[in-house]
Amino acid sequence: MSVPPSAEPTLWELHRAVSQLREDLRGDLAQLAARLDQVVTQDVYRADQRAVDQRISQVEAGLAGLRSEHDQSLERAEQQRREDQTQVAATRRLVISSFVAPLLLMALQLWIVSRGTPP
Repeated sequence: MSVPPSAEPTLWELHRAVSQLREDLRGDLAQLAARLDQVVTQDVYRADQRAVDQRISQVEAGLAGLRSEHDQSLERAEQQRREDQTQVAATRRLVISSFVAPLLLMALQLWIVSRGTPP
């Protein structure tokens, strides 16, 4: 079968198609260039990752220090609580020995006096 002469594109249609292809290619290249402007080299990426790793290490070290300080403060608070309990017990004994014991002795003396002496 032969192709009729009207089925072949004219030179003007070929020119328009090539021009359209050029415009599409220019747009695609411009998009690619814009994306390449945002790309960094491996050296820059690695340096940035090292800096991030260093910052994370510093934060972890700081947290470890804070954790140990917190543990020490909890230990000091627990020790202070035990000392306070010991002090409260000592104060309680002092109160008993200072006030209750003399009252008991006075009550004992009053009881002895109230019994009277034999005539």
